Parts: sequence; C-alpha cells; structure tokens
Amino acid sequence: MAKEVYDPPLPWTGEIAAPLVLFRGKVRPEWIDSFEHVNIAHYLTICDHANWAFWNWINHPEGTMEARAGHEYVIVENHVHYIDELALGTPIHVETQFLGFDDKRYVLFHRVFKTEGNVLAATNEVKCLGFNLTERRPERWRPFVGERLEMIQRAHAGLETPDQAGQGIALKRR
Repeated sequence: MAKEVYDPPLPWTGEIAAPLVLFRGKVRPEWIDSFEHVNIAHYLTICDHANWAFWNWINHPEGTMEARAGHEYVIVENHVHYIDELALGTPIHVETQFLGFDDKRYVLFHRVFKTEGNVLAATNEVKCLGFNLTERRPERWRPFVGERLEMIQRAHAGLETPDQAGQGIALKRR
C-alpha cells in the first residue's frame, strides 16, 4: 500500500480566515473504488489532509513531526456525512471550522466541496487529543499551540454552528 502524500506545511502568519481553507486538491486515483467514485474511507483521507494541514499550520515553524519532537495529536472521534459523489480528478477543497477546545482536546468541522460550483460533498466532525508520542500518553497543548487555538476560536466565534455538528448516529429522525 502506498504511503499517503500530504502537502507541505503552510506558514502561520497570524491571519485567520473564518472558515479556514488549508487543503485544496483533486480526487486521486488511489481514492477511487469499484463504483468509480471516492470510497467511503477516503472521504476521511481527504479530511485527514485538512486535519494535518491544520496541525502543521498551528505548529509553524515546527511544521514537521521531527521538529515537534513527539508533541502531536491523535484523533479520538470522527463522524462523517456523505452527501455527494466525488469522481476521479474532481477539484476539491475543504473548509475547516474550529468548534472549540480545552487544555488537551479540540474539535474541527470540515466541509468537503467540489470546487467547481462549490457543491458540498461531505462533512466531517473530528475530535483531536494532544498526544506525546515518546511517552505514548495524552498531554496538554504546548503553550504557543494553546494560544493559537484561542486566537482561532475568537476568529471563528461568529460562525454559525453547523447543523450536522454534535449529531452522532441515531435511528430516529432529528
């Protein structure tokens, strides 16, 4: 299995868009299934590109795992809404909204769009946990990361909470 290729880190400038667009690309051949569209697992792959772009961005100039010396994050919860098909080569972008954080966790909400026509294809809500790879345990955000999360929270405070946020899975209609 080929290793997933991620974009180089974007520099932290202190300018915070609301929402953020930190990942743009095209649907790759390795994401396509037998039905000739993106396989359900690869919607998460697309959103993981946005997760990784966000993490590298807020850690700039320490935009690599080596530079961070084991101070990373892990994903502890995910929820995806599949809304529209994505075909091979389709230009896409992910809008990322910051929903909140505490001293060890944060929640992001991603919207995957077909860039042409700005058509919503999927949403993904993700909870991330600060994690020390050396000690193999959760840890608090490093101070500068916590400060940047606070800045992002302020910048995104005026955004409306997405309808799909916090829903989870249920059999009854909402």
